[in-house]
Amino acid sequence: MSTTPSLSPAVLHRLVREGRAPRLLDVRTPGEFRTAHIPGSYNVPLDTLREHRAELLAHLDEDVVLVCRSGARAAQAEKALAEGGLPNLRVLEGGIVAWETAGAPVDRGPERWDMERQVRLVAGSIVLATGLIGVFVPGAHLIGTAIGAGLTYAALSNSCAMGVLLSKLPYNRGPRPDIRTAIAELRSAS
Repeated sequence: MSTTPSLSPAVLHRLVREGRAPRLLDVRTPGEFRTAHIPGSYNVPLDTLREHRAELLAHLDEDVVLVCRSGARAAQAEKALAEGGLPNLRVLEGGIVAWETAGAPVDRGPERWDMERQVRLVAGSIVLATGLIGVFVPGAHLIGTAIGAGLTYAALSNSCAMGVLLSKLPYNRGPRPDIRTAIAELRSAS
């Protein structure tokens, strides 16, 4: 069972409607954020958050809710910020997927494939290709087996090396959030 403090979409939606919303940090890639995000949230991708944790901590002295697609990356961000000494951290239960399912408002941009869908496409394509090639090239199927092992490890460890690699592609990066801009936005919202 997870020990990460969380907040349900219904409770967060009520807080937003009442004007008592906590600071919302969306730790998804810039591409994912541009596709759909909670109004008023700030995009600080997980790798940027980890890299600039000390700088961010000085500007996060209130309640903070961390948002990602489903909750896994937000839990990693919670751990990184909590290790830095930041109290009052929570993760949005079920992430942006649960938020949208609850009918809460979302700011939309151009449609993009989310990271999980990209991972399924790449992993499935590699397994399919190596399975077909394996008919003619002995041992090629072992590449598919390695991908399967990697996906199993990703599920058990709640991490995804393929997702990390795919997040580096230009399609997912978009304009990288500048940490100075993010901090200026956080400062001006205080």
